[in-house]
Amino acid sequence: MESGMLFPDLPDTLSPRQQWEKLRAQLRQWDIAYYQNDAPDVSDEVYDSVRRHLLALEAAHPHLAQADSPSQTVGAAPAAGFAKVRHSVPMLSLDNAFSPDDVTEFVGRIRRFLNLPTDTAVDLVAEPKIDGLSISLRYERGQFVRAATRGDGTEGEDVTANIRTLIERGKVPATLPESAPEVVEVRGEIYMGRSDFIALNQRQTEAKDKPFANPRNAAAGSLRQLDPAITAGRPLSLFTYAVGELSAAVADTHMGLLQALRDWGFTVNPLITLCPNTEAVLAFYAQMEQQREHLDYDIDGVVYKVNRHDWQARLGFVSRAPRWAIAHKFPAQQVETVLEAIEIQVGRTGALTPVAVLRPVAVAGVMVSRATLHNEDEIARKGVRVGDTVRIQRAGDVIPQVVAVVDSKRPDGTVPFIFPDHCPVCGSLAVRDEDEAIRRCTGGLICPAQARERLRHFVSRDAFDIEGLGNENIETLFDLGWISGPADLFTLPQRNQQGLQRLQNLDGWGDKKVTKLFAALEARRVISLERLIYALGIRRIGATTARRLAQHYHSFEGWQAAMLAAANGQAEAMDDLIRIDGMGAVVARDLVAFFAEEHNRDTLAALVAQLQTITPAEATTASDSPFSGKAVVFTGTLTRMTRAEAKAKAESLGARVMGSVSKKTDYVIVGEDAGSKADAAQKLGVTVLSEQEWLRMSDSAS
Repeated sequence: MESGMLFPDLPDTLSPRQQWEKLRAQLRQWDIAYYQNDAPDVSDEVYDSVRRHLLALEAAHPHLAQADSPSQTVGAAPAAGFAKVRHSVPMLSLDNAFSPDDVTEFVGRIRRFLNLPTDTAVDLVAEPKIDGLSISLRYERGQFVRAATRGDGTEGEDVTANIRTLIERGKVPATLPESAPEVVEVRGEIYMGRSDFIALNQRQTEAKDKPFANPRNAAAGSLRQLDPAITAGRPLSLFTYAVGELSAAVADTHMGLLQALRDWGFTVNPLITLCPNTEAVLAFYAQMEQQREHLDYDIDGVVYKVNRHDWQARLGFVSRAPRWAIAHKFPAQQVETVLEAIEIQVGRTGALTPVAVLRPVAVAGVMVSRATLHNEDEIARKGVRVGDTVRIQRAGDVIPQVVAVVDSKRPDGTVPFIFPDHCPVCGSLAVRDEDEAIRRCTGGLICPAQARERLRHFVSRDAFDIEGLGNENIETLFDLGWISGPADLFTLPQRNQQGLQRLQNLDGWGDKKVTKLFAALEARRVISLERLIYALGIRRIGATTARRLAQHYHSFEGWQAAMLAAANGQAEAMDDLIRIDGMGAVVARDLVAFFAEEHNRDTLAALVAQLQTITPAEATTASDSPFSGKAVVFTGTLTRMTRAEAKAKAESLGARVMGSVSKKTDYVIVGEDAGSKADAAQKLGVTVLSEQEWLRMSDSAS
């Protein structure tokens, strides 16, 4: 990673898995602050630099990519207080580029994926990246019917009433012309102009209200008001740039789509440009970087999109982002402050994480006071000491990252930081494996910090997603001794009714809040298998791996039986587990180790006893595909499409693409020069398809 970025090249002693876990946890925390609370903990530059490092890890170690990683997820769950809206077409995010080489590689990946000749032009649409709040506007039969924020990309907040205030001000059309398709979802960015932002903050100050930190916060906070009258008084605007669900095509190209949006009455950024090659988009980027300070709205980079819609369709998506678009971000800036202390936090897996306590410094209107130091090797590598002046990334952030020490400003008398070898919470020995840079508390569930963090994980978005149980409430109930494990959450209503532990007696808990929490708990007595697996907090089991496990074993009973068999040393059960795409021996080992511990089995049994139904994994693809739920293996050289495109096509039809052939494989698709996998398929009696047969079957299902 380049000098000056967050989490620069980490010591060789830190395992890739441990790097990934730490980066993933930090990015998830920042997502909640940004998308759900409209109060970003870090600047986009800080976030992107951390995410870039995580993506590099996943590129080198593909098994690390899991849905709780920002490479797989978008945003954060909708906040309480708004009705939830499920997007008919997910609102995904974009991968990022930070250098001209990244942009060149982006275009190169497109060429390789589509197998394009070198003389074939790849036209790209270059758009200024607006720093605002993503929105989806739904029209049916020409009438505006609903608006929703992006939320977590799958489910957002219903802000229909608030958007109607923009319709009344002429910022958004109430109706579409008869030429528009019957169903149209328009995607765009709600923003606040700089001049409007300054005027709003002047009014806030005059009214003795807290001013907003920046235009993005002001726009997000204004749109996400429970009282639409407040939104009506805020100077919000909208740039549109895409569509979601569309009942009929309106253009063959992205530029044609943007023109359709203009024709329907939406505002499209006038600076958007069609570029014929990489040199042209980089020239546009340089122009925007120079021009950004003179615009009346904030931009934080440039977005490049493949212009041809047929190419977009072929390229498709990978996890959270389209393959046919990328955001080229502007570089970060830095400020200096003094590191006043180093605190040690303990996570759910026992990891001891150092956190820098900073002398508060105003950065873009926000006071910065804390920063992560990652691990003890990172402290040693940077030479960080209490009392040092340190450089941190610039922008409206609260928890940025320490980039480097300013050696010339080190005061006399400072000493190297000695990392503790015992847990600061429970006092247990903190050990460090030979292949890791992270120390872990050995206290396990007797360590209050680990138990609390596991409960926080259990109620989190991708797990049980229990509304009303945030970190503060978990902390309170845990410290009172009212909850110590997941099953205790579901017995709270009974204990409350019996008068044993009355939540209404606690500060901040009224009848309405308690009723809402109990309703949320009752709703979660029906849970999908993938969420249950992820919620257990098993080391290295992220949401993507949990989903693959659920899809592979189908039922809770089947999964539990297979895990117990593997834990009891049955080789066939372990082999079957390892063959799951993205699993691997290390992840499988940690999963089986969980079931080898009696207290873990007891905790799981107590939880399951409180649940009503554990459903199969949520379907993500059409069930009428002949490949839906089937295990598919590709082998040999394909001639009609690249291997990457074939894999993406199979997964879009519901197939599970596996890396090796077993008796549980359903189809092996063979190209030219097929080798041992084709032979193995014949020996095992697995159905073998030629590339042409595979294409005929897949095209008929598309």
